[in-house]
Amino acid sequence: MRVGLIGAGAVGGVIAALLDRGGHDVEVTARGANLEAIRANGIMLSGAWGDHVAHVSAGELLTRAPELAIVTTKTLDADAAICANSHFLRGVPVVVIQNGVRGITSARAILRNTDIIGGLALFAASYLAPGTVAVTTTGSTYLGNSGRGLDVEYVASVLEPVMPIHTTQNFVGAQWTKLIVNQINALPAITNLSAQDTIAHRRLRRVLTLSMREAVAVGLAAGVRFEKLQGLTHGILRLFSRLPPSIGQLLPLAMKWRMGRIPNPGSTLQSIRRGQLTEIDYLNGAIVDAAKSSGITAPINSRFVELVHEAESTGVYLTPDEVVARFDSN
Repeated sequence: MRVGLIGAGAVGGVIAALLDRGGHDVEVTARGANLEAIRANGIMLSGAWGDHVAHVSAGELLTRAPELAIVTTKTLDADAAICANSHFLRGVPVVVIQNGVRGITSARAILRNTDIIGGLALFAASYLAPGTVAVTTTGSTYLGNSGRGLDVEYVASVLEPVMPIHTTQNFVGAQWTKLIVNQINALPAITNLSAQDTIAHRRLRRVLTLSMREAVAVGLAAGVRFEKLQGLTHGILRLFSRLPPSIGQLLPLAMKWRMGRIPNPGSTLQSIRRGQLTEIDYLNGAIVDAAKSSGITAPINSRFVELVHEAESTGVYLTPDEVVARFDSN
């Protein structure tokens, strides 16, 4: 099948390599040094799903209409990327794999009368260098029905032979559970430490626990029914939001165990290291926005947004003690 991947960073690069290994005809879009490396040497995949070099077609834009399109750009780049390739995407099934909760709505506004499937990548991928990606933690990719008539099972049937896929009818709930999982991204971006190291630090773990509790409370106030993923359920998250932090910290510790030993920098820190804008406004920022819509506040998530933007703009990271001091002064 002809598959077009818009965005060949960490997640997109992994998916493109897996599809190529599965025998699909893959074209990707990329920019700068990443595009040059892919054209010269292909996409080099390593890690938990094995090694593979994918020799795929690559350009700044798609050059042909695919039979299936997958958008894996950063959320803040998605609208521009979809618009730039829209003449090849209209009428084609489009899977939008994005963090946050806005991706499907934005894509639908641009690609009217096009079937949009939501996607959430629960595997951890690292962009090691231009054209080089690695899977640090395995996991399924969740697909959700767009509500426009396309059976999500069709897209699943294409992707399942090459990667773990899970389908859900409660995609909004899955997006929200992923937002809770993505809470681990902010502290690495602020400290330049791995997610495992920030969770292992007792005082940082308490800040993370409080932030996660706040995020769950905001979701509940918004009427969200959290979808089950990565061992998290609606009942577990509701209970977690009511437990004292001393007990609630067991949840991030369990997430640390699930990540394994390979250091996971998180996507937000990876963006800062590459000198790119982060998705923090679509992660912790989404919690802040939802809180405002529900008439409540989310001060811890708001502080996370502030500190990540500070690291993003200055390139200066804070020590764990400095981070804790910022939250103690909140």
